[in-house]
Order: sequence, then structure tokens, then C-alpha cells
Amino acid sequence: MVPVPPIVCVDMSILPGCHEFSFRLCEHASLIMGPREQEGTTLFDQAKVKRKETKLPPLVNAITTSVKKNSAPFHFPGHKRGMAAPSSLVDVIGNGPFLHDATELPELDRFDYPTGPLLDAQKMAADLFGASQTWFLVCGTTCGILAAIMSTCSPGDTLILARNSHVSATSAMVLCGALPNYILPEYNLQWGIAGGVTPSQVKMAIEELEQEGKKAAGVFITSPTYNGVCSNISEISQICHSHGIPLIVDEAHGAHFKFHPDMPKTALSQGADIVIQSTHKVLCAFSQSSMLHLSGDLIDRDRVHKCLQSLQTTSPNWLLLASLDATRDELSKNPNTLFNEVMELVIQVKELINHIPRVSLLDLSCFSNNFSFMDPLRMTIGVQELGLSGFEAYNILSTSHGIEPELIGTQSFTLAFSLGTTKEHTQRLVSGLKYLSINFLQEEREIIKIDHGIERVPFGEVYMSCTPREAFFAKKKKVNFEKSIGEVCGEFICPFPPGIPVLIPGEIITKRAMDYLIQVKDQGGFLKGAVDPLLSTVVVCDF
Repeated sequence: MVPVPPIVCVDMSILPGCHEFSFRLCEHASLIMGPREQEGTTLFDQAKVKRKETKLPPLVNAITTSVKKNSAPFHFPGHKRGMAAPSSLVDVIGNGPFLHDATELPELDRFDYPTGPLLDAQKMAADLFGASQTWFLVCGTTCGILAAIMSTCSPGDTLILARNSHVSATSAMVLCGALPNYILPEYNLQWGIAGGVTPSQVKMAIEELEQEGKKAAGVFITSPTYNGVCSNISEISQICHSHGIPLIVDEAHGAHFKFHPDMPKTALSQGADIVIQSTHKVLCAFSQSSMLHLSGDLIDRDRVHKCLQSLQTTSPNWLLLASLDATRDELSKNPNTLFNEVMELVIQVKELINHIPRVSLLDLSCFSNNFSFMDPLRMTIGVQELGLSGFEAYNILSTSHGIEPELIGTQSFTLAFSLGTTKEHTQRLVSGLKYLSINFLQEEREIIKIDHGIERVPFGEVYMSCTPREAFFAKKKKVNFEKSIGEVCGEFICPFPPGIPVLIPGEIITKRAMDYLIQVKDQGGFLKGAVDPLLSTVVVCDF
């Protein structure tokens, strides 16, 4: 007999037949049964009337309308509106998600060429976030970054980007054949954390290329970083535009910046041409739901559209799309006050943490004067003075207080606050940090010694033997990792999260990179991209 997973929670009512089902999506998709649609009107006409009556967001209304039809579903997906949904999963999450999971039906619009509720939803999002055009993404910000770089770069073009950019940026260069021109970000050795990119670094990179008779096809900036450090996008965009170069900003972690006066300014408001945001990270959409925003006229919007068509699924999940629309709707109701409570909560928590012995908080003083803003909802906590690594602190806090951080590093761990963060969550956090301080402050543990030499920067030196695309498609072989110094790396190897590669296809493997990866692995980190995450072997190019 096959064991059935235990019931974790049952939060939805499941009654016989579609007509009697009630399901809520972000407190919007209340299903109110009524008479069948009148004959002689189109489905889009009916949807517009219903939206006007119910004030539901366009896509939330569309999936509600679709369920109300109670059609005989001779279309995909095969569970047929939940009739054949796996019982073990229904026991956990209910039948609602399956009931609302359908293909591109007329009342739901077309994903590639929307003319109805999806188009309405995307226009409303563009208005709210300040873009000239917005696309909803169901393959995450990774997909948006791929499309943005492919929209600006052709084979042989040069892309200026920070060496600590997300792995998707390098994947985009593999796909489009662009050549990287790396900027090395400021790096705090005590914390083992990279900062942002400065305007002077971008200007220098552009001018050095021009001296070689080249022009960058684009500049790619990550702001904020995973730890919340923001670059000066306003000055960087001015520099880029003065040279006729578009600016792409990975703002995956900053989708919430527009919605409180004390937040950093958004990349769009500072002149960025393409901005990709993870609407699911701090905002409230379903995981892997993101948005790509376009502004200005330096980038061909038709090319952006075609790139997204080639990268995104042709079978989108309309629950993901509806969650983007519902999130936009919630934000638009009180955009200037929605984050008041959590902002106040963060201030209170930081004040309490600052009084816990040998527990520290990352702030702007940890970097040079080049950076003026940090995400107030991102908190990085250092435990170096307790003689603990970030991984050790995580294991203790997870076991003793059930605390699960977003990011774990060698010297620290990072927490993401959001609208869903409660006072009870923060009380457990403070209690857990006090527990660490009391128990490990009294023990005779060796304090982690920080070597301030440059060798601690994992990507402090970059030696490219060939382009990422050439290395990606080259013949490969496996070699002993400890004997791989000097070989040309043939795979991505990056601690995850945050998904920033320490080794990239085409780069020479250095002792510095090797030592850092071994340290991460030994402390319990996971190495994404490596064929052998245990690092007994590594894939290299066999030229």
C-alpha cells in the first residue's frame, strides 16, 4: 500500500460540483454563483461588465468567470478542473488551485498576445510602477533577465556588468553570445559581502571600451543586492544615456521600494530602461511570479516581446498571473501607507538587536561613502564575534527557535521582512539571538579570524580564457577539483542562495575561488550548478 502524505492543513471547503465551491485568492476571488451568461454577448463583454460590478482585478475576475461557466473541459490540463487531482495534494491544499488551473481559454486571454483581462492587468501594473509597458512573468525574474539582456545584446556585443551578478545574467550571455566586461564590486572582507557598483566604475568601463573602438551594448546593474545595498542608479543611468547605452537593472529584491516614502528610490524613477522585479519576494504574489518593466525608447519593445515569447512557457499558470494582478490591486489601494507597520516593526527589532552583545547588523557604515541607501526590510546579522559561522548560527536558530533566514553566508545570515512578518516572528528572532549571545559568549570559543588579504574575495581576480558561450558548448572532461587550478572552468559553480557564481564557464580556476568554495561546502552550504556539488571533481573545458 502506497503511503499517503500527512494532512498538513485543510483551509478550503470542497463540496460536490463546481457550482458549490468557494475559494479565495488574495481575498479577491470570491466565487458568487449566478445565472449563466446572456446569449448575444462575447465573453470579453461579459467579463468587462462583471469587473465593473464586482471591482475585482481583471485577471482575478477572469479566472472566477471561467470557473462559473462550469464547462465540460475537453482541454488541458489533465486533472480537468480538479476532477482527477492527486488526492494526497488535495488533502493538503484543497481543490481550489486545481479548479482555477486552466489553459488559455477565451475568457482568460492569450498569454503571448493579450487583448483582454491580461492586457488590462499589465497596463494597470505599468501605471502603478511607473513603466511605459509591463509584462507579467511566470518563469521568475531569471526569465526577465534573460530576455532583457537578449533584447540589448547580439552575438559579439559587449555587456558591462558586475562580477557578482546573478547567474542568469551569464546564462543570457551564453544564449545571445555577448561578451562580458566585468566590474568588480566593493567587497567587505569582515562580512564576506559584496556591495554595489559605483557610477565612476561604470563610466570607466564605458570609456575603456571606447578607447578600444568598442561600444557597450548595455550595462547590467543589480540594485538592491541580496543584502539590500543600493547603487546610485540615477547617476549610472545618466552616464549610460550620455553614451547612448541602455541600462538594465535587476531589481528582483526591490519591487516594494515604491510603496513607502522611506524606501530607496525605484530604478524606474531613476532612469533605468529595463527593470525586472520579483513580485513574489517581498510583495505577495505566488513564487516565480515576476514583472518586467520597460521605460524610455532605447530598447526595442518588439524585441523584448519576441525574447519573452521564446523564453516563457506556452502553458502559463493563470493562478500565477492572477496573483500578480491581485498583488497590484492590493498595492494600489493604499500605496503610501501599506508598509507602515512592518517598517515600524523593523525599527523596533533593530533597536533590540543592537543591545545584544557580540551580535551585529550590516549597515552602510560597512561600506565606503559610495552607497547611500539600503533596503530597510533586509537585515543581515553578523555572528563573527561569537565564533560562529553563518551556517552554524542558522542550524542553532532553526533547531532552537524555528527561525528560517533567507540567505546564509560564511560570516552572517540575512533575513527578509515583508507585509507577512508578524510581531511574534520578530520576538522569536530576538529571543533566538539572545540565546546565541548568552550560550556562545560564555564559551571559550575561538573568534573567527578574518584575513583582510585580498585572497578572501572569491571573485577578486577574473581570468577569462574564452567566452561563456564558447566554454558552455566546448567539449568537457572531469578532473579532480584540488588539481583543477589553471584549468578552464566548464560549468557554473555558485553557492545558493544567492545564486552568484564563483566560477563561470570560460574562466580560469584560481586557488582563491577553490578555497572559497571549499569553505562554503565545509560549512554546510549548497553549491548550485556543479555536476558534483561535493566538489570531489569539477567539469572543465577539454581544449
